[in-house]
Amino acid sequence: MNRLTVAAAVLAASALVIGASARQSGDSTYTPTRINKAIELLEAGQPVYYFQFPGGGYDEGKELAQTWADAIGYNVEQAPFSALQFKAFMQGLIDGGPTKSGHRTPAVIVTLPVGGIDEMTVRANYWMVEQVLAAGAHGVLMVHMREEGAARAFVQASRYPLAPSTPGIGEGLRGSGGQGLAAQMWGITAAEYLRVADPWPLNPAGELLMGFKPEDQVALEVIDQTMAVPGIGMVEWGPADMMMSFGLIRTPGSSYPPAVTDARDRILEVARQNNVIFSEVGTNAGNVIERVDDGIMFHFANEEAARIGREHTARIMPY
Repeated sequence: MNRLTVAAAVLAASALVIGASARQSGDSTYTPTRINKAIELLEAGQPVYYFQFPGGGYDEGKELAQTWADAIGYNVEQAPFSALQFKAFMQGLIDGGPTKSGHRTPAVIVTLPVGGIDEMTVRANYWMVEQVLAAGAHGVLMVHMREEGAARAFVQASRYPLAPSTPGIGEGLRGSGGQGLAAQMWGITAAEYLRVADPWPLNPAGELLMGFKPEDQVALEVIDQTMAVPGIGMVEWGPADMMMSFGLIRTPGSSYPPAVTDARDRILEVARQNNVIFSEVGTNAGNVIERVDDGIMFHFANEEAARIGREHTARIMPY
C-alpha cells in the first residue's frame, strides 16, 4: 500500500473529523472507567462504531485522534507490516488526544497480515501479536481462522504467563520487557498493564479485544469449535472472501447471494451461542437502527450511521 493511498484514506476519514469537531453530544461530565473504549461501551450495552484504514504512522495517528469513531481498525492484512510505524501511529493518537469521551485514544484493533490457517502458522507468527500489543494495541483481529488449534494459539499469544490459568489455553506467550512501552501508551504503570493486558471477557478486568474472521467454507465448517475457544471476544464476517470461496464475485450495487447471507447468519448464530460479539460490515444510515435493534453490537460503519445509532440508543458517553 503506497503512501498516497494511505494519505487518501486518512484524508477521507479526517474530513469527517473536521466536520464533527465543533459539536459534541452525550454527558459532558462523563468519566471513562476503562482504557479500552470499545469494551467500556459493550459493557454498558452500547454498540461500537468503527472504520478501517490501511495503516500509517505518526501523522496519520494525530489526524485521526479526534475521529468520530469509537474504534479504529488498523488493517495491514494487505499492506506492509511495520511495528515501528504502528508504534508511531499510536503516539500520534496520544498526542492528538484525548477523545471527546475522555479516553486517551480510541480503541485500536490491528488486523494482521497472517491468517489462522492452522495452529503451526499461528505459532510461527505469534511474534506479530506480541509486537502490536507491546506498541499499545487494544486488540487484534486474525483473518481466515480455519482451525480450533489456531484460535487457541492466537489467544495464548495475547497472554502473559502470569495470567489466570484457563483450561485449553496454554501458558501465555508474551514475554517480559514489552510491558513498559505498552503501559506508557496506555498511560498506566507497567505493573497495572500486566494485570489488565488480558483478553476480555475471559478476564472481566481485561482490556484486550481478541477476534477473528471466518472467511471461507473451511472456516464455516469449524466455527462451532473456533468460537468456543476461551478468550475470543469478537468475530467479524468477511463477505468478499466468503464470496470468492463460493466461486463468486460481487458486482457493484448487487446484493449478496443466498450462500453468502446464509454464511453470515450462521456466523451470527454461533457468535450469540458463545457470547461472542458479532461485528457487522456495511452499516449505514439506512440500516443502522434495524441492525442495532437486532442486537448487533459492533459496526463497520460511517459517521452518519454512528450518529443515528448513538441517538437511537441514547448514548451517554460523549461523542
